[in-house]
Amino acid sequence: MSMAHKKTTYQYLHDKFGDHAPDFELTLKAELVDEIQTLKKTRNAVVLGHNYMEQVLYDTIPDFRGDSLALSRQAAQTDKDVIVFCGVKFMAETAKILNPNKTVLIPSLKAGCSLAESITAGDVRELRKRFPGVPIVSYVNTYADVKAESDVCCTSSNAAQVVRLTLKKWKSDKVIFLPDEFLARNVAQELGVSIIIPKKIASAGTRTARGQLVGWTGRCVVHEQFTTEDIKRVRTEYSDVLVFAHPECSPDVIRASDFSGSTTAMINEVNKHQGKPILLLTECSMGDNIIASNPQTNILRLCMVRCPYMNQITLKDTRDALKYMQYQVHVPENVRVKAEIAVQRMIAI
Repeated sequence: MSMAHKKTTYQYLHDKFGDHAPDFELTLKAELVDEIQTLKKTRNAVVLGHNYMEQVLYDTIPDFRGDSLALSRQAAQTDKDVIVFCGVKFMAETAKILNPNKTVLIPSLKAGCSLAESITAGDVRELRKRFPGVPIVSYVNTYADVKAESDVCCTSSNAAQVVRLTLKKWKSDKVIFLPDEFLARNVAQELGVSIIIPKKIASAGTRTARGQLVGWTGRCVVHEQFTTEDIKRVRTEYSDVLVFAHPECSPDVIRASDFSGSTTAMINEVNKHQGKPILLLTECSMGDNIIASNPQTNILRLCMVRCPYMNQITLKDTRDALKYMQYQVHVPENVRVKAEIAVQRMIAI
């Protein structure tokens, strides 16, 4: 890459991030960005970037950005030989499930997920025994072997729709919904059905609609930390604030918020309310990325926690993944074939 091009990349980063990043850091990152862009062409690779990626990485190298559903769709449609997934392991597995003949790379082996790790394929099989004939909906935040034991996958943006359609298609009065407890409770609230959590039963709304959810006890290490007290404190100082919360937050937080939706849905909602003070209850990097892309957006900072898994992905690791073709994602074919059925049903919906 020529010095002139490197200067252009550096100048771009300096103009956008220079107010809060030291010069030596921007110089180093500009070099990494240029090297990655060259490697993408050499390897015939596409880079997918989740909304929770750190600012410079998110802004410079992904060919596509979005939430897990949007990136799953892009993974299913790509004609590139190599897919680099700047996200966590379950996302890269999903890309491999949809592209068995392509090379899928994840920049860091430490990029796991508390939700995905909260349930195993064995747990799903035990639930089938306990609730025979009941269809299983698994959140996309699960590993491939769990997806393979499921009937259909969903994301936070279409969870309620998937449950509703599953009840209808399977002609069932129950759906097993895994593994996020709070998302399950919020879906139950939205649909007006009751919810059963293994070993305990709790009501999550008046049982006015047919159906009942069987949930699990998994939680996101980020979203479970937001509380209604956080919202109250901010509303006290900013009476006109709009609060947007991710559906992995607790039902109490969702009820106290003005809007709940996936990361993409929250970004779209932010764009509808330019100038209004907005509090985002989700991973902090997304707020940073929105501010960097649109400095006029009035995002209030309540950055208590970053995802310890998403933050494992760096520019250097992404460069090394492409340079050395390392950390390839593999899914056993017998698992992949079964998991693909559930994932394709999600994409179709």
